[in-house]
Amino acid sequence: MKLRFWKLAGLAAILLFATAVLPGITSASELGGKWYADKHAPFMIKVVDSQTGRGIPLVELRTTNNISYYTDSAGVAAFNEPGLMDQSVFFHMTSDGYEVPADFFGYHGQAVTVTPGGSATLQMNRVNIAERLYRVTGQGIYRDSLLLGLDTPIKEPVVNGLVMGQDSVQTIKYRNKLYWFWGDTDRPAYPLGNFRTTGATSKLPGNGGLDPDVGVDLKYFTQPDGFVKSMVPPLSDGANMAWVFGLMTAKDATGKERLLAGYSTLNPELVSHGILAFNDETEQFEQVVQFPSKDDWRHPGGQASYYEENGKGYWLFTEHRIPNLRVAASYEAIIDPNQYEAFTCLMPGTAYDGANSSLERDANGKLVWGWKKNAPPVSQDQEKELIQLGLITADDTHYYQLKSADDGEEVQLAQSSVEWNPYRQRYVMIGQQLFGKTSVLGEIWYAEAASPQGPWTTGKKIITHDNYTFYNPAQHPIFSKDGGRVIYFEATYTNTYTEHVPTPRYNYNQVMYKLDLGDPRLGLQPVQSPAE
Repeated sequence: MKLRFWKLAGLAAILLFATAVLPGITSASELGGKWYADKHAPFMIKVVDSQTGRGIPLVELRTTNNISYYTDSAGVAAFNEPGLMDQSVFFHMTSDGYEVPADFFGYHGQAVTVTPGGSATLQMNRVNIAERLYRVTGQGIYRDSLLLGLDTPIKEPVVNGLVMGQDSVQTIKYRNKLYWFWGDTDRPAYPLGNFRTTGATSKLPGNGGLDPDVGVDLKYFTQPDGFVKSMVPPLSDGANMAWVFGLMTAKDATGKERLLAGYSTLNPELVSHGILAFNDETEQFEQVVQFPSKDDWRHPGGQASYYEENGKGYWLFTEHRIPNLRVAASYEAIIDPNQYEAFTCLMPGTAYDGANSSLERDANGKLVWGWKKNAPPVSQDQEKELIQLGLITADDTHYYQLKSADDGEEVQLAQSSVEWNPYRQRYVMIGQQLFGKTSVLGEIWYAEAASPQGPWTTGKKIITHDNYTFYNPAQHPIFSKDGGRVIYFEATYTNTYTEHVPTPRYNYNQVMYKLDLGDPRLGLQPVQSPAE
Protein backbone atom coordinates (compact mmCIF):
# COMPACT_ATOMS: atom_id res chain seq x y z
CA MET A 1 0.00 0.00 0.00
CA LYS A 2 2.81 2.44 0.92
CA LEU A 3 4.63 1.77 -2.35
CA ARG A 4 1.46 2.35 -4.36
CA PHE A 5 0.82 5.57 -2.40
CA TRP A 6 4.28 6.99 -3.14
CA LYS A 7 3.92 6.04 -6.87
CA LEU A 8 0.60 7.88 -7.09
CA ALA A 9 2.02 10.82 -5.18
CA GLY A 10 4.99 10.97 -7.52
CA LEU A 11 2.73 10.90 -10.58
CA ALA A 12 0.61 13.67 -9.10
CA ALA A 13 3.70 15.79 -8.50
CA ILE A 14 4.82 15.30 -12.09
CA LEU A 15 1.39 16.30 -13.39
CA LEU A 16 1.29 19.37 -11.15
CA PHE A 17 4.74 20.38 -12.33
CA ALA A 18 3.73 19.90 -15.94
CA THR A 19 0.65 22.06 -15.58
CA ALA A 20 2.80 24.81 -14.16
CA VAL A 21 5.49 24.85 -16.84
CA LEU A 22 3.96 23.39 -20.02
CA PRO A 23 2.07 25.91 -22.17
CA GLY A 24 -1.50 25.10 -23.11
CA ILE A 25 -2.08 22.59 -20.30
CA THR A 26 -4.45 23.95 -17.68
CA SER A 27 -5.01 20.93 -15.46
CA ALA A 28 -3.60 17.56 -14.55
CA SER A 29 -6.64 15.85 -16.04
CA GLU A 30 -6.08 17.66 -19.35
CA LEU A 31 -2.48 16.52 -19.46
CA GLY A 32 -3.54 12.97 -18.78
CA GLY A 33 -6.19 13.22 -21.49
CA LYS A 34 -3.67 14.58 -23.97
CA TRP A 35 -1.26 11.79 -23.13
CA TYR A 36 -4.02 9.24 -23.72
CA ALA A 37 -5.14 10.90 -26.95
CA ASP A 38 -1.58 11.02 -28.30
CA LYS A 39 -0.96 7.40 -27.36
CA HIS A 40 -4.15 6.28 -29.10
CA ALA A 41 -4.12 8.72 -32.05
CA PRO A 42 -4.61 6.99 -35.42
CA PHE A 43 -1.79 6.62 -37.89
CA MET A 44 -2.42 8.31 -41.25
CA ILE A 45 -1.76 6.40 -44.45
CA LYS A 46 -2.07 8.60 -47.51
CA VAL A 47 -2.03 6.98 -50.95
CA VAL A 48 -1.26 9.29 -53.86
CA ASP A 49 -1.22 9.08 -57.64
CA SER A 50 2.46 8.95 -58.64
CA GLN A 51 1.60 10.98 -61.74
CA THR A 52 -0.31 13.85 -60.13
CA GLY A 53 0.42 13.59 -56.38
CA ARG A 54 -3.30 13.65 -55.66
CA GLY A 55 -4.78 11.36 -53.01
CA ILE A 56 -6.47 8.27 -54.48
CA PRO A 57 -9.90 7.31 -53.15
CA LEU A 58 -11.00 3.68 -53.00
CA VAL A 59 -7.64 2.06 -52.29
CA GLU A 60 -7.78 -1.12 -50.22
CA LEU A 61 -4.99 -1.44 -47.64
CA ARG A 62 -4.98 -4.99 -46.29
CA THR A 63 -2.79 -6.35 -43.49
CA THR A 64 -1.20 -9.80 -43.55
CA ASN A 65 -4.09 -11.07 -41.39
CA ASN A 66 -6.64 -9.63 -43.84
CA ILE A 67 -7.85 -6.54 -41.99
CA SER A 68 -8.96 -4.15 -44.73
CA TYR A 69 -9.01 -0.36 -44.69
CA TYR A 70 -10.18 1.83 -47.58
CA THR A 71 -8.93 5.32 -48.35
CA ASP A 72 -11.59 8.04 -48.28
CA SER A 73 -12.07 10.76 -50.89
CA ALA A 74 -8.88 12.49 -49.74
CA GLY A 75 -6.92 9.30 -50.29
CA VAL A 76 -6.29 8.75 -46.58
CA ALA A 77 -6.99 5.89 -44.18
CA ALA A 78 -6.95 6.18 -40.39
CA PHE A 79 -5.18 3.11 -38.97
CA ASN A 80 -5.52 2.39 -35.26
CA GLU A 81 -5.37 -1.33 -34.70
CA PRO A 82 -4.59 -2.56 -31.16
CA GLY A 83 -1.62 -4.89 -31.25
CA LEU A 84 -0.27 -3.48 -34.52
CA MET A 85 0.89 -0.06 -33.38
CA ASP A 86 4.54 0.90 -32.83
CA GLN A 87 5.85 -1.66 -35.27
CA SER A 88 6.34 -2.38 -38.96
CA VAL A 89 3.12 -3.41 -40.74
CA PHE A 90 2.88 -4.61 -44.33
CA PHE A 91 -0.14 -3.45 -46.35
CA HIS A 92 -1.27 -5.15 -49.57
CA MET A 93 -2.38 -2.29 -51.85
CA THR A 94 -5.09 -2.74 -54.48
CA SER A 95 -7.31 -0.34 -56.39
CA ASP A 96 -8.98 -0.81 -59.76
CA GLY A 97 -7.02 1.09 -62.40
CA TYR A 98 -3.99 1.64 -60.13
CA GLU A 99 -1.07 -0.62 -59.31
CA VAL A 100 2.04 -1.11 -57.21
CA PRO A 101 5.01 -3.02 -58.63
CA ALA A 102 5.37 -6.54 -57.25
CA ASP A 103 8.23 -7.33 -54.89
CA PHE A 104 10.54 -10.37 -55.09
CA PHE A 105 7.79 -12.69 -53.81
CA GLY A 106 5.06 -11.22 -56.01
CA TYR A 107 3.35 -9.11 -53.33
CA HIS A 108 1.98 -5.68 -54.26
CA GLY A 109 2.30 -3.40 -51.25
CA GLN A 110 4.59 -1.80 -48.74
CA ALA A 111 5.60 -2.05 -45.09
CA VAL A 112 5.45 1.07 -42.94
CA THR A 113 6.37 1.76 -39.34
CA VAL A 114 3.06 2.51 -37.61
CA THR A 115 3.16 4.96 -34.71
CA PRO A 116 0.27 6.76 -32.94
CA GLY A 117 -0.22 10.17 -34.56
CA GLY A 118 2.33 9.41 -37.28
CA SER A 119 1.88 9.28 -41.03
CA ALA A 120 3.18 7.74 -44.23
CA THR A 121 2.60 8.59 -47.88
CA LEU A 122 2.53 5.72 -50.37
CA GLN A 123 2.38 5.91 -54.14
CA MET A 124 0.47 3.95 -56.77
CA ASN A 125 0.88 4.10 -60.53
CA ARG A 126 -2.26 4.93 -62.49
CA VAL A 127 -3.10 2.48 -65.26
CA ASN A 128 -6.41 4.16 -66.04
CA ILE A 129 -6.19 7.12 -68.38
CA ALA A 130 -9.01 8.82 -66.47
CA GLU A 131 -8.22 9.96 -62.92
CA ARG A 132 -10.43 9.07 -59.96
CA LEU A 133 -11.33 12.17 -57.93
CA TYR A 134 -13.82 11.50 -55.12
CA ARG A 135 -17.06 9.89 -54.09
CA VAL A 136 -20.06 12.16 -54.63
CA THR A 137 -22.72 10.37 -52.54
CA GLY A 138 -23.15 8.10 -49.54
CA GLN A 139 -22.00 7.86 -45.95
CA GLY A 140 -18.38 8.43 -44.87
CA ILE A 141 -17.08 10.35 -47.90
CA TYR A 142 -14.37 11.90 -45.69
CA ARG A 143 -14.68 9.56 -42.69
CA ASP A 144 -10.97 8.92 -42.24
CA SER A 145 -10.05 12.56 -42.79
CA LEU A 146 -12.27 13.50 -39.84
CA LEU A 147 -10.78 10.75 -37.66
CA LEU A 148 -7.36 12.22 -38.45
CA GLY A 149 -8.42 15.80 -37.69
CA LEU A 150 -8.02 16.98 -41.30
CA ASP A 151 -10.04 19.68 -43.00
CA THR A 152 -12.62 18.53 -45.54
CA PRO A 153 -13.84 20.45 -48.62
CA ILE A 154 -17.57 19.68 -48.40
CA LYS A 155 -20.07 20.83 -45.78
CA GLU A 156 -21.42 17.34 -45.03
CA PRO A 157 -18.35 15.09 -45.08
CA VAL A 158 -19.79 11.98 -43.40
CA VAL A 159 -23.56 11.79 -44.01
CA ASN A 160 -25.82 14.05 -46.04
CA GLY A 161 -29.59 13.60 -46.25
CA LEU A 162 -29.14 10.28 -44.42
CA VAL A 163 -28.07 8.82 -47.75
CA MET A 164 -26.18 5.52 -47.59
CA GLY A 165 -26.23 4.69 -51.29
CA GLN A 166 -27.68 6.05 -54.54
CA ASP A 167 -28.20 4.72 -58.03
CA SER A 168 -27.61 6.43 -61.41
CA VAL A 169 -27.38 10.21 -61.59
CA GLN A 170 -29.16 12.72 -63.84
CA THR A 171 -27.89 16.33 -63.76
CA ILE A 172 -28.88 19.58 -65.47
CA LYS A 173 -28.36 23.33 -65.10
CA TYR A 174 -31.64 25.02 -64.17
CA ARG A 175 -32.37 28.41 -62.56
CA ASN A 176 -28.66 29.13 -62.12
CA LYS A 177 -28.03 25.93 -60.14
CA LEU A 178 -27.22 22.34 -60.83
CA TYR A 179 -30.10 19.97 -60.17
CA TRP A 180 -29.24 16.37 -59.37
CA PHE A 181 -31.58 13.38 -59.36
CA TRP A 182 -30.93 9.73 -58.54
CA GLY A 183 -32.85 6.47 -58.59
CA ASP A 184 -33.24 4.14 -55.62
CA THR A 185 -31.67 5.51 -52.44
CA ASP A 186 -30.59 3.59 -49.32
CA ARG A 187 -30.96 4.90 -45.75
CA PRO A 188 -29.46 3.99 -42.33
CA ALA A 189 -32.73 3.03 -40.60
CA TYR A 190 -33.78 0.09 -42.80
CA PRO A 191 -32.57 -1.85 -45.87
CA LEU A 192 -35.39 -0.33 -47.98
CA GLY A 193 -35.24 3.40 -48.71
CA ASN A 194 -36.65 5.82 -51.29
CA PHE A 195 -37.78 4.33 -54.60
CA ARG A 196 -39.45 7.41 -56.10
CA THR A 197 -36.38 9.48 -57.07
CA THR A 198 -34.12 11.55 -54.83
CA GLY A 199 -33.02 15.11 -55.60
CA ALA A 200 -30.52 17.80 -54.61
CA THR A 201 -29.05 21.07 -55.84
CA SER A 202 -25.56 22.51 -55.85
CA LYS A 203 -24.11 25.89 -56.72
CA LEU A 204 -22.33 26.33 -60.03
CA PRO A 205 -18.53 26.36 -60.10
CA GLY A 206 -17.38 29.95 -60.16
CA ASN A 207 -20.69 31.08 -58.66
CA GLY A 208 -20.34 29.83 -55.11
CA GLY A 209 -19.88 26.18 -56.00
CA LEU A 210 -16.77 24.11 -55.46
CA ASP A 211 -14.13 23.54 -58.08
CA PRO A 212 -15.05 20.17 -59.67
CA ASP A 213 -11.54 18.94 -58.83
CA VAL A 214 -12.42 19.40 -55.16
CA GLY A 215 -15.96 18.06 -54.82
CA VAL A 216 -19.68 18.81 -54.97
CA ASP A 217 -21.64 20.33 -52.09
CA LEU A 218 -25.06 18.75 -52.40
CA LYS A 219 -28.14 20.23 -50.75
CA TYR A 220 -30.72 17.44 -50.66
CA PHE A 221 -34.47 17.88 -50.71
CA THR A 222 -35.34 16.26 -47.37
CA GLN A 223 -38.22 15.28 -45.11
CA PRO A 224 -38.64 16.54 -41.53
CA ASP A 225 -36.80 13.45 -40.24
CA GLY A 226 -33.73 14.41 -42.28
CA PHE A 227 -33.99 11.62 -44.86
CA VAL A 228 -34.39 12.56 -48.51
CA LYS A 229 -37.94 13.01 -49.75
CA SER A 230 -39.54 11.45 -52.81
CA MET A 231 -39.28 13.68 -55.84
CA VAL A 232 -42.17 11.95 -57.62
CA PRO A 233 -45.46 11.80 -55.65
CA PRO A 234 -47.90 8.98 -56.49
CA LEU A 235 -49.07 9.22 -60.10
CA SER A 236 -52.30 8.22 -61.78
CA ASP A 237 -50.94 4.76 -62.70
CA GLY A 238 -50.63 3.72 -59.03
CA ALA A 239 -47.11 2.29 -59.43
CA ASN A 240 -44.84 2.04 -56.39
CA MET A 241 -41.52 2.95 -58.02
CA ALA A 242 -40.70 5.99 -60.16
CA TRP A 243 -37.45 6.89 -61.94
CA VAL A 244 -36.62 9.99 -63.99
CA PHE A 245 -34.44 10.15 -67.10
CA GLY A 246 -33.44 12.55 -69.82
CA LEU A 247 -33.55 15.88 -67.98
CA MET A 248 -34.55 18.80 -70.25
CA THR A 249 -35.44 22.47 -70.02
CA ALA A 250 -38.00 24.21 -72.25
CA LYS A 251 -40.32 27.21 -72.10
CA ASP A 252 -44.02 26.49 -71.63
CA ALA A 253 -46.92 28.41 -73.23
CA THR A 254 -46.46 31.31 -70.78
CA GLY A 255 -42.78 31.68 -71.65
CA LYS A 256 -41.62 30.27 -68.32
CA GLU A 257 -38.62 27.95 -68.38
CA ARG A 258 -39.56 24.53 -67.02
CA LEU A 259 -37.46 21.62 -65.88
CA LEU A 260 -38.83 18.49 -67.57
CA ALA A 261 -37.98 14.81 -67.31
CA GLY A 262 -39.06 11.56 -68.82
CA TYR A 263 -40.25 9.04 -66.28
CA SER A 264 -40.74 5.32 -65.95
CA THR A 265 -42.88 3.74 -63.25
CA LEU A 266 -42.53 0.15 -62.08
CA ASN A 267 -44.44 -2.25 -59.87
CA PRO A 268 -41.75 -3.73 -60.08
CA GLU A 269 -42.44 -4.54 -63.75
CA LEU A 270 -42.69 -1.59 -66.11
CA VAL A 271 -46.05 0.21 -65.80
CA SER A 272 -45.84 3.44 -67.82
CA HIS A 273 -43.78 6.19 -69.42
CA GLY A 274 -44.47 9.90 -69.64
CA ILE A 275 -43.30 13.43 -68.91
CA LEU A 276 -42.95 15.20 -65.55
CA ALA A 277 -42.41 18.90 -64.81
CA PHE A 278 -40.63 20.16 -61.70
CA ASN A 279 -42.74 22.35 -59.43
CA ASP A 280 -40.46 25.02 -57.98
CA GLU A 281 -42.81 25.72 -55.06
CA THR A 282 -43.42 22.16 -53.85
CA GLU A 283 -39.93 21.06 -54.94
CA GLN A 284 -41.31 17.89 -56.47
CA PHE A 285 -42.16 16.68 -59.94
CA GLU A 286 -45.73 16.64 -61.16
CA GLN A 287 -47.21 14.67 -64.00
CA VAL A 288 -47.72 16.44 -67.31
CA VAL A 289 -48.68 13.50 -69.49
CA GLN A 290 -48.66 9.71 -69.50
CA PHE A 291 -47.73 8.37 -72.90
CA PRO A 292 -50.20 5.91 -74.53
CA SER A 293 -47.93 2.84 -74.62
CA LYS A 294 -45.38 1.55 -72.16
CA ASP A 295 -43.79 -0.57 -74.90
CA ASP A 296 -43.27 2.12 -77.53
CA TRP A 297 -39.81 3.56 -78.24
CA ARG A 298 -41.09 7.15 -78.25
CA HIS A 299 -40.12 8.44 -74.79
CA PRO A 300 -37.06 10.09 -73.19
CA GLY A 301 -34.54 7.86 -71.47
CA GLY A 302 -30.91 7.49 -70.52
CA GLN A 303 -28.84 10.67 -70.50
CA ALA A 304 -30.03 13.77 -72.39
CA SER A 305 -27.91 16.39 -74.13
CA TYR A 306 -28.83 19.49 -76.09
CA TYR A 307 -27.55 20.11 -79.60
CA GLU A 308 -28.50 22.07 -82.70
CA GLU A 309 -28.85 20.93 -86.29
CA ASN A 310 -29.67 23.22 -89.20
CA GLY A 311 -30.46 26.02 -86.77
CA LYS A 312 -32.96 23.97 -84.74
CA GLY A 313 -32.46 22.77 -81.17
CA TYR A 314 -32.98 19.16 -80.09
CA TRP A 315 -32.73 17.03 -76.98
CA LEU A 316 -30.80 13.85 -77.70
CA PHE A 317 -31.23 10.68 -75.60
CA THR A 318 -29.27 7.49 -74.98
CA GLU A 319 -32.36 5.50 -73.98
CA HIS A 320 -31.33 2.70 -76.34
CA ARG A 321 -27.70 2.60 -75.09
CA ILE A 322 -26.54 4.90 -77.89
CA PRO A 323 -27.61 8.41 -79.06
CA ASN A 324 -30.29 7.41 -81.56
CA LEU A 325 -33.41 9.16 -80.22
CA ARG A 326 -34.27 12.87 -80.20
CA VAL A 327 -37.08 15.41 -79.90
CA ALA A 328 -37.31 19.08 -80.80
CA ALA A 329 -36.38 21.27 -77.83
CA SER A 330 -39.84 22.75 -77.32
CA TYR A 331 -42.36 22.12 -74.56
CA GLU A 332 -45.06 21.13 -77.04
CA ALA A 333 -42.83 18.59 -78.81
CA ILE A 334 -41.46 17.05 -75.61
CA ILE A 335 -44.93 16.20 -74.26
CA ASP A 336 -46.11 14.72 -77.59
CA PRO A 337 -44.82 11.15 -78.21
CA ASN A 338 -45.49 11.51 -81.94
CA GLN A 339 -42.77 14.16 -82.18
CA TYR A 340 -39.92 11.85 -81.16
CA GLU A 341 -37.54 10.81 -83.93
CA ALA A 342 -35.33 7.73 -84.24
CA PHE A 343 -32.05 7.57 -86.11
CA THR A 344 -32.62 4.53 -88.28
CA CYS A 345 -32.14 2.94 -91.66
CA LEU A 346 -35.48 1.12 -91.56
CA MET A 347 -38.16 1.83 -94.12
CA PRO A 348 -40.75 4.29 -92.73
CA GLY A 349 -43.75 2.50 -91.28
CA THR A 350 -41.84 -0.73 -90.60
CA ALA A 351 -40.20 -2.32 -87.57
CA TYR A 352 -37.03 -4.28 -87.08
CA ASP A 353 -37.51 -7.93 -88.00
CA GLY A 354 -34.08 -9.46 -88.40
CA ALA A 355 -33.55 -10.95 -91.83
CA ASN A 356 -37.02 -9.76 -92.84
CA SER A 357 -36.31 -6.12 -92.01
CA SER A 358 -37.11 -3.57 -94.71
CA LEU A 359 -34.28 -1.09 -95.20
CA GLU A 360 -34.74 2.24 -96.91
CA ARG A 361 -32.52 2.91 -99.93
CA ASP A 362 -32.52 5.77 -102.40
CA ALA A 363 -32.76 5.53 -106.18
CA ASN A 364 -29.03 4.80 -106.39
CA GLY A 365 -29.28 1.97 -103.86
CA LYS A 366 -27.63 3.97 -101.10
CA LEU A 367 -28.80 3.12 -97.60
CA VAL A 368 -30.84 5.98 -96.13
CA TRP A 369 -29.90 6.60 -92.54
CA GLY A 370 -31.81 9.49 -91.02
CA TRP A 371 -34.05 10.88 -88.30
CA LYS A 372 -37.51 9.39 -88.81
CA LYS A 373 -40.72 9.68 -86.77
CA ASN A 374 -42.38 6.54 -88.08
CA ALA A 375 -39.67 3.89 -87.71
CA PRO A 376 -37.93 2.69 -84.53
CA PRO A 377 -34.23 3.26 -83.83
CA VAL A 378 -31.72 0.65 -84.93
CA SER A 379 -29.57 -0.46 -82.01
CA GLN A 380 -25.88 -1.36 -82.07
CA ASP A 381 -26.74 -5.08 -81.89
CA GLN A 382 -29.34 -4.81 -84.64
CA GLU A 383 -26.97 -2.96 -86.95
CA LYS A 384 -24.38 -5.69 -86.35
CA GLU A 385 -26.93 -8.38 -87.19
CA LEU A 386 -27.95 -6.57 -90.39
CA ILE A 387 -24.28 -6.47 -91.40
CA GLN A 388 -23.86 -10.17 -90.68
CA LEU A 389 -26.99 -10.91 -92.73
CA GLY A 390 -25.59 -8.93 -95.65
CA LEU A 391 -28.46 -6.43 -95.60
CA ILE A 392 -25.96 -3.69 -94.74
CA THR A 393 -22.83 -3.98 -96.88
CA ALA A 394 -19.28 -2.70 -96.63
CA ASP A 395 -20.27 0.21 -98.91
CA ASP A 396 -22.91 1.36 -96.44
CA THR A 397 -22.08 3.60 -93.48
CA HIS A 398 -21.80 1.73 -90.20
CA TYR A 399 -22.80 4.08 -87.39
CA TYR A 400 -22.43 2.12 -84.17
CA GLN A 401 -19.80 -0.57 -84.74
CA LEU A 402 -17.32 0.69 -82.17
CA LYS A 403 -13.90 -0.98 -82.17
CA SER A 404 -10.98 -0.79 -79.77
CA ALA A 405 -8.17 1.49 -80.94
CA ASP A 406 -5.66 -0.95 -79.43
CA ASP A 407 -6.66 -4.33 -80.84
CA GLY A 408 -9.62 -3.75 -83.15
CA GLU A 409 -11.99 -5.85 -81.03
CA GLU A 410 -15.62 -4.78 -80.97
CA VAL A 411 -16.90 -2.75 -78.03
CA GLN A 412 -20.51 -3.54 -77.19
CA LEU A 413 -22.13 -0.67 -75.31
CA ALA A 414 -24.46 -0.96 -72.34
CA GLN A 415 -24.99 2.79 -71.79
CA SER A 416 -23.43 6.06 -72.90
CA SER A 417 -23.33 9.81 -72.40
CA VAL A 418 -22.67 12.11 -75.38
CA GLU A 419 -21.81 15.83 -75.35
CA TRP A 420 -20.32 18.38 -77.75
CA ASN A 421 -16.69 19.16 -76.88
CA PRO A 422 -15.27 22.54 -77.99
CA TYR A 423 -11.65 21.47 -77.49
CA ARG A 424 -11.94 18.49 -79.81
CA GLN A 425 -14.57 20.11 -82.07
CA ARG A 426 -16.31 16.74 -81.89
CA TYR A 427 -19.08 15.03 -80.01
CA VAL A 428 -17.48 12.92 -77.30
CA MET A 429 -18.90 9.74 -75.84
CA ILE A 430 -18.24 8.23 -72.44
CA GLY A 431 -19.48 4.68 -72.96
CA GLN A 432 -19.94 1.75 -70.62
CA GLN A 433 -18.98 -1.59 -72.10
CA LEU A 434 -21.11 -4.70 -71.92
CA PHE A 435 -19.11 -7.92 -71.39
CA GLY A 436 -15.69 -6.33 -70.99
CA LYS A 437 -12.53 -8.36 -70.40
CA THR A 438 -12.26 -7.62 -66.68
CA SER A 439 -15.92 -7.16 -65.76
CA VAL A 440 -19.40 -7.52 -67.20
CA LEU A 441 -20.28 -3.84 -66.75
CA GLY A 442 -17.20 -2.12 -65.32
CA GLU A 443 -15.12 -0.85 -68.23
CA ILE A 444 -15.49 2.70 -69.56
CA TRP A 445 -14.50 3.89 -73.04
CA TYR A 446 -13.90 7.20 -74.77
CA ALA A 447 -14.94 7.83 -78.38
CA GLU A 448 -15.67 10.83 -80.59
CA ALA A 449 -17.60 11.57 -83.78
CA ALA A 450 -18.46 14.45 -86.07
CA SER A 451 -22.20 14.22 -85.29
CA PRO A 452 -24.07 13.04 -82.20
CA GLN A 453 -25.35 9.93 -83.94
CA GLY A 454 -21.88 9.02 -85.19
CA PRO A 455 -20.43 7.21 -86.95
CA TRP A 456 -18.88 5.88 -83.72
CA THR A 457 -16.02 3.75 -84.99
CA THR A 458 -13.00 3.83 -82.65
CA GLY A 459 -12.80 3.85 -78.87
CA LYS A 460 -10.13 3.93 -76.17
CA LYS A 461 -10.55 2.27 -72.79
CA ILE A 462 -10.09 4.84 -70.02
CA ILE A 463 -11.33 3.02 -66.87
CA THR A 464 -11.30 -0.64 -65.90
CA HIS A 465 -12.64 -2.60 -62.91
CA ASP A 466 -11.86 -6.13 -61.84
CA ASN A 467 -15.21 -7.92 -61.53
CA TYR A 468 -17.02 -4.78 -60.35
CA THR A 469 -19.75 -2.71 -62.00
CA PHE A 470 -19.49 0.98 -62.98
CA TYR A 471 -22.73 1.69 -64.81
CA ASN A 472 -24.82 4.53 -66.28
CA PRO A 473 -22.04 7.10 -66.88
CA ALA A 474 -22.99 10.78 -66.97
CA GLN A 475 -20.86 13.62 -68.33
CA HIS A 476 -20.91 17.03 -66.64
CA PRO A 477 -20.11 19.57 -69.39
CA ILE A 478 -20.73 22.45 -66.97
CA PHE A 479 -17.59 21.29 -65.10
CA SER A 480 -15.29 21.23 -68.17
CA LYS A 481 -12.04 23.18 -68.01
CA ASP A 482 -9.47 24.57 -70.42
CA GLY A 483 -11.96 24.98 -73.24
CA GLY A 484 -13.15 21.40 -72.92
CA ARG A 485 -9.72 19.79 -72.71
CA VAL A 486 -10.51 18.46 -69.22
CA ILE A 487 -13.90 16.77 -68.88
CA TYR A 488 -15.66 15.30 -65.84
CA PHE A 489 -18.01 12.35 -65.52
CA GLU A 490 -19.31 9.91 -62.95
CA ALA A 491 -21.07 6.57 -62.75
CA THR A 492 -22.51 4.16 -60.19
CA TYR A 493 -19.92 1.98 -58.45
CA THR A 494 -21.66 -1.21 -57.35
CA ASN A 495 -21.21 -4.97 -57.07
CA THR A 496 -24.56 -5.48 -58.84
CA TYR A 497 -24.27 -8.12 -61.58
CA THR A 498 -21.11 -9.54 -59.96
CA GLU A 499 -20.27 -11.93 -57.16
CA HIS A 500 -17.81 -9.47 -55.63
CA VAL A 501 -18.08 -8.60 -51.94
CA PRO A 502 -19.46 -5.01 -51.65
CA THR A 503 -16.80 -2.39 -50.95
CA PRO A 504 -17.67 -0.77 -47.59
CA ARG A 505 -19.18 2.73 -47.90
CA TYR A 506 -18.35 3.03 -51.61
CA ASN A 507 -20.72 0.37 -52.88
CA TYR A 508 -23.86 1.59 -54.69
CA ASN A 509 -22.65 5.18 -54.87
CA GLN A 510 -21.43 7.74 -57.39
CA VAL A 511 -17.70 8.19 -58.07
CA MET A 512 -16.35 11.19 -60.02
CA TYR A 513 -13.53 11.03 -62.59
CA LYS A 514 -11.81 13.51 -64.86
CA LEU A 515 -10.19 12.97 -68.23
CA ASP A 516 -7.56 15.13 -69.93
CA LEU A 517 -8.28 14.97 -73.65
CA GLY A 518 -4.71 16.14 -74.27
CA ASP A 519 -3.33 12.95 -72.73
CA PRO A 520 -1.20 11.31 -75.47
CA ARG A 521 -2.31 7.86 -74.28
CA LEU A 522 -5.71 8.55 -75.84
CA GLY A 523 -4.00 8.58 -79.24
CA LEU A 524 -6.28 11.32 -80.57
CA GLN A 525 -5.44 13.04 -83.83
CA PRO A 526 -5.09 16.84 -83.85
CA VAL A 527 -8.30 18.62 -84.76
CA GLN A 528 -8.16 21.62 -87.05
CA SER A 529 -9.92 24.73 -85.87
CA PRO A 530 -12.81 26.09 -87.99
CA ALA A 531 -10.48 28.88 -89.21
CA GLU A 532 -8.07 26.32 -90.59
